[in-house]
Amino acid sequence: MFRNLYDWTMRQAGGRHAEPALAAVSFAESSFFPIPPDVMLIPMVLARQERAWWIAATCTISSVLGGILGYAIGYFLFATFGKMIIDFYDMQAGFEAYQATFAEYGLWIILIKGLTPIPYKLITIASGVAKFDFLIFVLASIVTRGLRFFAVSALLWKYGAPIREFIDKRLNLLGYGFLGLLVSGFLVVRFAF
Repeated sequence: MFRNLYDWTMRQAGGRHAEPALAAVSFAESSFFPIPPDVMLIPMVLARQERAWWIAATCTISSVLGGILGYAIGYFLFATFGKMIIDFYDMQAGFEAYQATFAEYGLWIILIKGLTPIPYKLITIASGVAKFDFLIFVLASIVTRGLRFFAVSALLWKYGAPIREFIDKRLNLLGYGFLGLLVSGFLVVRFAF
């Protein structure tokens, strides 16, 4: 099931439009888009290991800028646009509980949850709604998103060939595992908070 998509993604990963597309997905994922940038980051680094650090930086910067948009949505537009995003992902209950926790543990929530499969847009929008200190939000976002994307890129840079071979052999298992992580992130938000 995943083979054609994987092969197509690997061909596109080395193309001239790959990095702008990664930047767009990374930006959008931090504020409203459901698919994490890892689906592009991983094949791009595997296809061009010599550009691993640049790809990670592109992903990090775009994610933080998208997070600023998410923050602005929560801060200025929650009653209209922000609520619409939360409703679209059916995360109302999780979001309300998250807001209460956020008031007390905001910095730690950004740092920890920014590394998990929990949708980052939830964190960015909630930060704006809570009127969390903007500078601390941006700095924490740089740390957590940078750590995530640079760690993935470093592993792929260091162990690229064996990882690519591992992915090639177990593509369907990994594809379903990735979908499971994505769905579990949304379920955790919905039912755990």
